[in-house]
Amino acid sequence: MGTPRPRVLRSRWKSGPAIALDDPVLVAVTDFTADGHGRSLAVALAGMRLRRTWPSTSGAIGVWLWADPLRRRSGSVSVWADERGLKEFTGRPDHARIVRAHRGRGELRSARREFEEFDPDAVWAYALDLIAEER
Repeated sequence: MGTPRPRVLRSRWKSGPAIALDDPVLVAVTDFTADGHGRSLAVALAGMRLRRTWPSTSGAIGVWLWADPLRRRSGSVSVWADERGLKEFTGRPDHARIVRAHRGRGELRSARREFEEFDPDAVWAYALDLIAEER
C-alpha cells in the first residue's frame, strides 16, 4: 500500500493575465514547513497577499495556494507561460521580502516541471504527489 495522501486545504484557482492555449506550461510547486504554528500562519497569510497580485503578474497563468495546518505546511502551485515570468516573479521586491522574513525559520522545498499543455487535474495530481512525499 502506498503513502497516504495528506489532507490539504486548497484555494480556488486564481487566474493570471497569461492564457493557457495548447502551448507547454511551466508548473512550480512550493512547500514550506514552518518551525512553529505561528510562523506557519504568517507564511500562509503572506502567500494570500501575493495571490492578490496574480491578475497583474506577468507570465502567470494561475495559482492555487494549499495548506496542511496540522503539519505547519503551506505552499503554492503556480502555472506559468514561460520561465521568464517565473523568474520575474521570484525577483520581485514583495516576494523577496517574504523569503527573507522567513529564511531559516523552516524548511522550503520547490520543484518545477514542464507540461505539454495545461490540464488542471494533471497539474494538481503532480503537485499532490510532491506534497505527499516523505521528507
